[in-house]
Formats: sequence, structure tokens, C-alpha cells
Amino acid sequence: MTKALTDPKWCQAMSTKYDVLVRNGTWNIVPPASNQNIMGCKWIFRIKCHSNGSIDMFNACLVAKGFHQHPGIDYLNTFSPVIKPATVRVVLSLATSQGWTLL
Repeated sequence: MTKALTDPKWCQAMSTKYDVLVRNGTWNIVPPASNQNIMGCKWIFRIKCHSNGSIDMFNACLVAKGFHQHPGIDYLNTFSPVIKPATVRVVLSLATSQGWTLL
């Protein structure tokens, strides 16, 4: 992490990602209540490469330290929009057998 903070490529990647998060209104800064657990965040760094192995981009992601959360206190529900290949196959099979049009 310390090396990344001194490297201009990583600093640019962090700045770009942060600007996008702010522009999209990803979060609101609010004063913490005394009964709330303050959750931190951290940067994850990844180098994306082309198929030939050359560097495509330096990617930085700001992620929440969700492992500090407590069920029923910090959150009530979780939702992860994930689709599995088996689900896609079932929907395509249904569409084919029923003669549905896929758009």
C-alpha cells in the first residue's frame, strides 16, 4: 500500500476511481451516531493485462471492510445480483420449448 501511494500510476488510478464514485453519488457522508459501528475501507490494486501480457491499465478499487459488520446491527438484508450459468441455460431452454422471442 505504501509503495502504491508514491507511484504516480497508482495515484492516478485511485484518483480516477474516487472521482467516479463521487460523481455517481455512491455514498453520503453523515455524522456517526454513538451507537453505530464505523466501518472502514481499503484500496485493492490490480494490474489488468492484455492477452499478450502487456499492461493494459492499473486498476484501483475502494472496498468496504464488510467483515466488521454485525447482522441485525449494521445491516438487515444482503443482496447480491448474481446469475449462474445454469439459470441462463434453464431460461434459454424454456424460451426455446415455448417458442418465446428473446430480445
